Amino acid sequence: MLNRTLASLFLVACACAAAPLALAQSGGAPLTPLQQPLAAEKNPPGDIPDNQAFVTFKSPLGFSIKVPEGWARREGPATVSFIDKYNALQVVVVPRAAAPKMASLKANEIADLEKSPKAVRVASVKQVALTAGPAFIVHYGANSDPNPVTNKAIRLDAAKYYFWKAGKLATLTLSAPAGTDNVDQWQLMAGSFTWQ
Repeated sequence: MLNRTLASLFLVACACAAAPLALAQSGGAPLTPLQQPLAAEKNPPGDIPDNQAFVTFKSPLGFSIKVPEGWARREGPATVSFIDKYNALQVVVVPRAAAPKMASLKANEIADLEKSPKAVRVASVKQVALTAGPAFIVHYGANSDPNPVTNKAIRLDAAKYYFWKAGKLATLTLSAPAGTDNVDQWQLMAGSFTWQ
């Protein structure tokens, strides 16, 4: 009997000791644990086929872009995304008074990106000339959200393109399972982005 009582007290004490670790100090909200980078898949399931058809999508947000035909589309007040399994294309448009510079991009957008709990690792940041004009591109790796069916997350390769014009900043994010060969398709999509 004494052993059972001691065992019960031990379990309660452990649960109480663990509770502060699960809650933030202010408001009791759960903390988001930092993740470690996941290993790349041996046979990544994300190559966009060479014969993939692309269609032009004209957004009410003031831009157009070529997207893979057949991908599922979702729209919000300031965003649109196209998804096929772990492949994704997303454009977010927000007000921005002035065009970003390399220094401001690193201090703000890239700094925020690196704070993500998805084990983001930035590989490169550079300025490029595209159809829509000068743009910045950030290549990075990150963990995916868990699959809603399998609960499995995978490692992703991703690229963020930043386009600015007349007080608007558009961020185009392309992502696919790490190790996939989508270079040509990503260049096609990013190069097709134009302001309306």
